[in-house]
Amino acid sequence: MFLGEFNHAIDEKGRITVPAKFRAQLAEGLVVARGIERCLSVIPLDKWEELAKEILQFPIFKRDSRALRRHIFSGAVECQLDAQGRILLPEPLRSYASLEDRAVVIGVYTHLEIWNPSSWHKIRMKAEKEIGEISERLFS
Repeated sequence: MFLGEFNHAIDEKGRITVPAKFRAQLAEGLVVARGIERCLSVIPLDKWEELAKEILQFPIFKRDSRALRRHIFSGAVECQLDAQGRILLPEPLRSYASLEDRAVVIGVYTHLEIWNPSSWHKIRMKAEKEIGEISERLFS
C-alpha cells in the first residue's frame, strides 16, 4: 500500500526520486499516466492492468468513454526505476501537471500521485475544509 506525503526535487533531466519505502512495490515496473486533476499517477503494472480493464469496460461508442481512454492511455508511459530509485517524467507529462523543479508525491493506497506543490496545497486545503460533507455524501 502507498501512504504518506513526500516533497521531492525534479532534476534537470525530468527525473524524480521515488520514496525509498515504495521502491520494492514498483520494482516489477510501473506506468506513469495523466491523473484526473492535473497530477500524475504512478501505478504498479499489476494495478495498471486492473485499471485498464475497468476503463475498457465502458462502451467505445460513448463520447465520455472515448475521452477517458484518450486522456489516460495517450500520455501513459511504462517505465522502470533506475539504480538510484528514480523515474523519468517525460516533458508532456510534466507540462500537464505543471511540474518544474519540485513536486509532492502522495500515496493514495493503490498508487502514487505526483503534484505541483501549490496545486496539491489547494486540493488538500479544499478537501480538508469539505471532508465532513464529502464523508456524508459518500457514506449515506
